[in-house]
Formats: sequence, structure tokens, C-alpha cells
Amino acid sequence: MPTRRTPRKGSLQYWPRKRASKFLPRVNWDAISATEGKGLKGFICYKAGMASAYVKDNTPNSMTKGKRISIPVTIIECPQLKIFSVRFYKNRKLPKKKSEKIDEVKVEDFDDIRAICYSVVKKTGIKKTPDLSEIGLSGSFEEKLNFIKENIRKETSVTDIFKKDDLVDFRGLTKGKGFQGPVKRFGISLKQHKSEKGVRKPGSIAPWHPARVTFRAPMAGQLGMFTRAIYNSKIIEIGKSEAWKRESTKNSLKNILNYGDIKTDFAIVYGSVQGPSKRQLIITSSLRKTKKQAKKSYELIELR
Repeated sequence: MPTRRTPRKGSLQYWPRKRASKFLPRVNWDAISATEGKGLKGFICYKAGMASAYVKDNTPNSMTKGKRISIPVTIIECPQLKIFSVRFYKNRKLPKKKSEKIDEVKVEDFDDIRAICYSVVKKTGIKKTPDLSEIGLSGSFEEKLNFIKENIRKETSVTDIFKKDDLVDFRGLTKGKGFQGPVKRFGISLKQHKSEKGVRKPGSIAPWHPARVTFRAPMAGQLGMFTRAIYNSKIIEIGKSEAWKRESTKNSLKNILNYGDIKTDFAIVYGSVQGPSKRQLIITSSLRKTKKQAKKSYELIELR
């Protein structure tokens, strides 16, 4: 028989494969555009869980247009945000750190400003410690500064930033799976069942010369807790949980497995989102919209 050859297993796009140092990843806010107007470019939210939703398909030219279909959705809880502090930048660099009152800062020495925001997560009941993250602002420098001064002590809702049918991206950590072998970690094939010294391992990790093991060899190690981005998720429904419960009795946001009840603002997005229940995420407007996702339109009928 001829020698069987297969392409290399496992992506080398992300390296090294190790746990992220923090739960909320940093975002290149210069590349993110605001959905509309002025204000925050992102929001801190929490994954509640997945469900099946019955929706009416209003997508143009769709084979199921006007029909009731079932789609997978993810329920996201979005408690209000507050601005903790601000950072001033010059040429995309953070000058020497020192604390000052915002009215005492010489604004002519800077060209960009970003907000340090925290989530009022104690309203959700899942934990008490708020999550802190830097979030970019839209508009000119003067508009950003005015927005900070107007909202420094106010709560910001997710409905002030995103609307129904918007395309959004999610950035956060995947599920942690701990120490795993190369078969689960990279998807390599099992060896022949009579092989010596194990079946769930590579046949050879390196040649005699060069006498070293490269990073390309699939080896056992950490799996999960990696920073990933989910692009172009469609918002099916967004709003405040109290108002939504009053308007509809069928669409319950209670007793979600491993999470509980939705008590604050929420968003329901089409498809799955990385991470387990209660995972903190950063939601932003779409970085690279696609026509296929943008034209989809669904009217929520019932959540199951």
C-alpha cells in the first residue's frame, strides 16, 4: 500500500496555547466603529445560557420567509455600566500615570480618551465583585470628553448602545478543559491498537536531526480558557427583563440552567457564544459585517 499522508492536525494560529491571564480581553478600539452617534463602543455582559426560539422569518428571498421556524439562541444578561475613571492618550500611547481630576487635565496635551467602566453585577445576583474594563468612545475628542462629563455618575444601559437586528461581536474566554492529550487537543488520529507505549499519542515527535522537538509537534497541555472572538451575531431581541415579562407571558427568562433568573437588561442573539454560564464577555459592534448576516430578520414568537 502507498504511504498514507494527512495534513497537519491542529491550528497554529494561536500560540502558545495557555490560559488567558484575565477574563476580559483587551480590544483594539481604534478598529471598532460605534453603532450610532456618540458614546461607548462596547459593553460588559454575562452569558446566561442557550435556548430554542420560535421566530417568524422575515428575511428577504428566504426559503422560509413568513414561516415559523426554530433557531438556537443565546441569552445574554447585560447589567448597567458605570464609568469608574478615564485614561488620556497621546499618539496611541499612555503617558506617565498620575491621578488627576478630569477638570484639571490639560486636554490640549492629548488626542484620545477612553473610559474605564465597571458592571453593576450585584443586581444580577450571580456575584458581587464588578468586572472592570477599558472601553473606547466614539466621536471627536471634544465629544468624548463631554460624554464622560455627562455620564460620569450615571448608569448606562445596553439599549443605549445596541438595538434589535444589530450585528455584534463577542470577545471572551472559552470553557476551561484543563490538561488534555494531543488527540483531544489537536485532533490527531489514534494509532493502531497494537502500538507500543500508547495509542492516543503521536507516532513521532521529532527526527534524529535536528535533534529537538519543535513547537509544531502536537503535545499534551492546557486546553480551554483561550481568548476568542465570535463575529457577526444577530440580536434577535433586546430590552429590560421587567418590561419584557409584562408584555409576554410565554417568553420566560426564569430558571435558566446553572444561572437562575434574568433580573436586569438582556439580549438574545442568534447562535452560540463562547464560554460556560456566568462567563463575562465584551460585546462590541461588528468589526466586519457580512451581507448574509446583515439581511437576516427574525421576529421572536416564543422562547423555550
